[in-house]
Amino acid sequence: MTSSLIVATHNAHKTGEMRAILGDLFDAIEDLAAIPGLVPPEENGSTFAENSAIKALAAAKERPEALIIADDSGLEVDALDGAPGIYSSRFAGADATDASNREKLIVDLKGIPAPRTARFRCVVTVAQKSEVLATFDGTVEGSIATEMSGEGGFGYDPLFIPEGYDNSFGELSEEIKNGMSHRGRALAKFREWRSEHS
Repeated sequence: MTSSLIVATHNAHKTGEMRAILGDLFDAIEDLAAIPGLVPPEENGSTFAENSAIKALAAAKERPEALIIADDSGLEVDALDGAPGIYSSRFAGADATDASNREKLIVDLKGIPAPRTARFRCVVTVAQKSEVLATFDGTVEGSIATEMSGEGGFGYDPLFIPEGYDNSFGELSEEIKNGMSHRGRALAKFREWRSEHS
């Protein structure tokens, strides 16, 4: 198997997290900047797994020789019946930013008492050529704070307090977060798979 990996994302934060978690497994980890002609596919799946596969297969079609990994992930808030879920990155609308998504979540949860239970969920798809080779998932349980805290992480991290902690993902170190996060847990399963298939 190839010793390089392409992450099917334009999200530099996500690429950075994957490099931090998987860096010793590969000689090089790139993202979609390595495929400048790729038109991002429409993520029209109804689950994280479907959207993850859509992204992985689109990149694999353009770079059939490469090993591709894609993830689809998001926040599920119990008081909002699992929202924003697969719409986490565009919760506040088509042109949403991390900040506007967080602001909408704060407004939508106003008046809802603790514990405002929630989880981050991630599904990782590995593909090569036109084939999905494997799929892995990971979740981390926690709750949503009433206000943001911390400058670390990205997305909803400053609002998410993982179970067993008093600090948000925005306050915890990268090492602690990556060791328990939904993406970290899914990628740990990928690491095991990779060691068996390399």
